[in-house]
Amino acid sequence: MLQDLAGLCAGSVTRVVLTLNQADEPPPFPEDQSWPFALQLRRNARPLGFGANHNRALAGAAEAFVCVLNPDVRLQPQAGDALAALRAVACRPGVGCAYPAQVDAQGRVQDSERALPTPAALWRRRAMGRSEARVDWVNAACLVLPRAAWADVRGFDERYYMYCEDVDLSLRLRLAGWRLERAPVAVVHAGQRASHRRLAHLAWHLRSLLRLWCSPVYRRARTLLPPDTRAADRIGAP
Repeated sequence: MLQDLAGLCAGSVTRVVLTLNQADEPPPFPEDQSWPFALQLRRNARPLGFGANHNRALAGAAEAFVCVLNPDVRLQPQAGDALAALRAVACRPGVGCAYPAQVDAQGRVQDSERALPTPAALWRRRAMGRSEARVDWVNAACLVLPRAAWADVRGFDERYYMYCEDVDLSLRLRLAGWRLERAPVAVVHAGQRASHRRLAHLAWHLRSLLRLWCSPVYRRARTLLPPDTRAADRIGAP
């Protein structure tokens, strides 16, 4: 990921914060390696959740835009500077979060745009194999936000250790009047959900879902957000 940023996005990235979530995790590059951007390392004494790590990495950011980025995302050379394309969309008035299309390693489009995870919607998707009929929130593997929007909603809710923090963030942005908008660029997200393979991750997933369903944000979203949203470019529209 760092090599992708250096090779493709050097013109739009000024600073990268890399979090080593394990105390004994070595940096993934030689100490004397140079980069076309400022690279800051954060090393945790104990593992933190996805939201907490990003909140700490982006705390005090002075840049006009911030980026949430998974290390298992890869940028496509043919797409050029994907972050510049995302930033161009994030510059539009009212946009609180710009995001790319996501494809897997074989180029198949992933379902990174999702409907509000009601029990009925999850049943239709998981048990009946139906595709999403609406877009209420977006996967947080790769997001670019104006710093004003990030500050407005105070980043991720750290009570979600893992899973559903992106649902909550998307809903809070929309409830605050910001739009989520897809940029005309794609990234490769090759990671697989660990909740499909590990019991600990499945437990985190279920715990986060229960927290979401009990939250005021979820209840407000079900009441206030438009029920007929079908396209990503309409998210958050009156």
